[in-house]
Amino acid sequence: MGQSVQSSSSGTVPPPRRLKIGFILARSFTLSAFALFVDTLRLASDQLDRSGRVLADWQVLGSTRHLITSSCGVQVAPTSDFVDPCQFDYIAVVGGLLAVAQPVDHETIRFLKHAAAKKVPLIGLCTGSFILAEAGLMKEHGTCVSWLHYHEFRERFPDHEVRPDRLFNLDRKRGSCAGGSSAADLAAALVRRHISRDAERNALEVLQIEKARTQFDIQTRQPLCEYFNDSRVAAALITMEQHLEGGITIDQLAASVGLSRRQLERLFTEKTRMSPALAFRRLRLDRARQILLTSKKPIIEVALDVGFVNSSHFTKEFRRTYGRTPAEIRDAAARDREVPGESGLPR
Repeated sequence: MGQSVQSSSSGTVPPPRRLKIGFILARSFTLSAFALFVDTLRLASDQLDRSGRVLADWQVLGSTRHLITSSCGVQVAPTSDFVDPCQFDYIAVVGGLLAVAQPVDHETIRFLKHAAAKKVPLIGLCTGSFILAEAGLMKEHGTCVSWLHYHEFRERFPDHEVRPDRLFNLDRKRGSCAGGSSAADLAAALVRRHISRDAERNALEVLQIEKARTQFDIQTRQPLCEYFNDSRVAAALITMEQHLEGGITIDQLAASVGLSRRQLERLFTEKTRMSPALAFRRLRLDRARQILLTSKKPIIEVALDVGFVNSSHFTKEFRRTYGRTPAEIRDAAARDREVPGESGLPR
């Protein structure tokens, strides 16, 4: 764990406790999720990109030392056998292609169950949450998945709580993230909690990430069409997404999928339980909320970006949908980022 630091006034001072993460890589794992997470730890662990494991440490765990091939073909070798999971603050499972029949072996599943029994927090990166759920380790915990994998998760685990809108989620002894760049956001949240804000800032600056997003931020894209199994509804919703600023009518939408306006309205009522106009408004407001949370654009510009002609009408519709005004949503998100030790996995 490192050498002691000598202090002339109080004798030997123990070194700072390091944040320790054990990684388990699935077959055909997603390299970007693993790399962004581990590099956030690496850069937070030391100063000036020295890569010293001063404040954090990590190991790639495996039942064998055989190379594990990622979905892009790059191979990674485990650095440690399965050891006492209590040596780690977290065990992170990096998932990948869902088509792989057995992403991890039985010994790995036994290790994960052993870690859970020892109350070691478990994290699913990208589709790693599928592996944890398959092992029965995500029950009674909220799970975050990419909108791309939402339906498959619901089909495989219908009794699990899952949401495809958030970037990541920390729920007691479990964590999960949508994958991609959200792995860096989740890692940054753990760095901030266990090491310091300065360490988090150092890592993000070197990675050229302006700021870490919180678990309350939403995914970059969550197409409404993914929720409804009808090609005409999906096509109309995609067309809506492409015209959020306006420029298309409901009549034109109906014609684009070979229906009359009345037929389109009946179809939407049957399949989505909302009118085309209401779906269009929801898409616009969802996009507006995303812009508000991820940019510093003036509210009037956000309103114009999503097809509202003035800020007062936009604010009224926004408050009716979300219960708060655009300014209140933005201010609340800013406060959440400033509050240390947000709710989630315990230290």
